[in-house]
Amino acid sequence: MSGDRNQLRPEDLIGAINAAYGNFDREIERLPDTSESLEAAEKHLRELQDLRIKYLGKKSELATQKKLIRSIDPTRRGEAGSNIQKFEQTITQRIVDKEQALKHFIENARVERESIDVTLPGRRPRPGHLHPITLMRQRIEDIFVSLGYAVEDDREIETDFYNFDALNIPEGHPARDPQDTFYTTDGFALRSQTSTVQIHAMQRRGAPVRMIAPGRVFRRDTPDPTHNPMFYQVEGLCVDRGITMAHLKGTLAEFVQRLFGLETKTRFRPSYFPFTEPSAEVDYSCFSCGGPGCRICKWSGWIELGGSGMVHPNVLRAANVDTEEFTGFAFGLGIDRTCARIYQLDDIRLLFENDVRFLEQFR
Repeated sequence: MSGDRNQLRPEDLIGAINAAYGNFDREIERLPDTSESLEAAEKHLRELQDLRIKYLGKKSELATQKKLIRSIDPTRRGEAGSNIQKFEQTITQRIVDKEQALKHFIENARVERESIDVTLPGRRPRPGHLHPITLMRQRIEDIFVSLGYAVEDDREIETDFYNFDALNIPEGHPARDPQDTFYTTDGFALRSQTSTVQIHAMQRRGAPVRMIAPGRVFRRDTPDPTHNPMFYQVEGLCVDRGITMAHLKGTLAEFVQRLFGLETKTRFRPSYFPFTEPSAEVDYSCFSCGGPGCRICKWSGWIELGGSGMVHPNVLRAANVDTEEFTGFAFGLGIDRTCARIYQLDDIRLLFENDVRFLEQFR
């Protein structure tokens, strides 16, 4: 408000307040005294509190005009203060009346909702159930535990040594590129495979060792029906005296037969992994068609299980295992991919969307 000091009139302040509060009547009447539901009434009560702040708060127009009372001629200052006080009391009372009506409705609605008719039969609670990935992980763990393997787990944020160096992944390898790995700070990254657990286990327990390491891993993959940046993997490791490729083939053949059926066959294809030498990709015959070809195996009769091979001597040395005395094999497979194939899911992302309608199918 402009003008010289002592030129303001009480009617000027009241006029400014009335202009600013022209919408108050419509806004307060828009909020009913009762509502169709408890939730709606609670929403109206919150809106009422917003109105209180808007029209009576420290930054409201009313508060601004009250500060200007001192600019009015002292002979009329009392008149201005009295008028503003009456206006404020009217606004406050209307809000309080609406607030009390809503609170009364809310209290009665809560009592009615929470009341219990002891003559009614009880309601059986709906039990929860395990996630399909957890179910698959437990099946895999049970098989390997019965074969004499221990189940190990460890940290998900690793140093470069455990994530790369100890696994014979040299500097400059594409796997170490920030486009493939989630780096947290310098020298640390989210683990890109659970092979890191094998190094910890060998350092802690020494050799011989026989273990699997199921858990979450992270890679910079673009989500699509067969990839996710966060997924579940299980790595297996067996280190002992006299371990050969034949032990690896026999172990994985036994595993897939227990998981998919006794008639399931395996095949090994030469491949390359920095942490194994020699290395091989493992396939198993399609559990759905048995070989002729179908949608699940993409009409090839075979489904990829994962990578495997004899542990590279550099990996054993990084874990302080004597390579002259011990050899070993390792393998890895995706838990969620295996889960998707068994349950015949077209999109692996369904396992991570937490849609209850989808998850209820796996009781």
